[in-house]
Amino acid sequence: MSDAAQSTAAEVRAAAEAVKTALDRHLAAVERRSGEDDPAVYEAFNQLAAAAEAYDELLYDRYDEVTPFEIPGAEDALPPYSGPEEPSALSVLIRRDYAVAEPQRLLAHAQRIEAADDEEDTTASGTVHGALGLLFGEFEPDEIASRHKEFGLEEGDSTLWVTASDEPADPGEWLEAPFEQVDPQRVVCRFDVSAVFDDDLDDDTDEDEDELDPALDEDEDLDPLDADR
Repeated sequence: MSDAAQSTAAEVRAAAEAVKTALDRHLAAVERRSGEDDPAVYEAFNQLAAAAEAYDELLYDRYDEVTPFEIPGAEDALPPYSGPEEPSALSVLIRRDYAVAEPQRLLAHAQRIEAADDEEDTTASGTVHGALGLLFGEFEPDEIASRHKEFGLEEGDSTLWVTASDEPADPGEWLEAPFEQVDPQRVVCRFDVSAVFDDDLDDDTDEDEDELDPALDEDEDLDPLDADR
């Protein structure tokens, strides 16, 4: 952070209090957990991890100090796999976040969809809510992901979880609550995409460039084409 945006002592103190509160909530959730897979414990764990990470960042920004705690990554946050060794069925859970960056572009696409369908009722394309319904009704999610800019959307975080099952679910069995019964111990693998990973990569690249700079011969003449690259 720049000096203008540097954290204040009050912000650091507030973050420390948030860690204490999250720690108490985590302990309380553990003490009254109903079993090894109690979702309240996992939620409290994630809240504690987020609070600790926020405090660590503010502490470093203000005082150039760090905590001795290591914040686990997404995969480390999952419990050990305890599902079947040879699953006979699997479920793929996907979440993709978007921001509606250009509403007019989205509305224009929705109007074209309605025009192509020769629908008499064209009120749906007049609102962002209705336009989204038309868009996702017309295109597969993967196509929207690959063409999101064309539709006026901006990508956010996304995640994909693959979970193992002993047998396929019966038709219609989970449709009323499709995401409520995910067993973290049956997650075979997960793949996350987030801008925070890009920031980490940029930081690593900057560090690598800094390490390479001293190796350059100050008297060495660079070809003009190389200098532009």
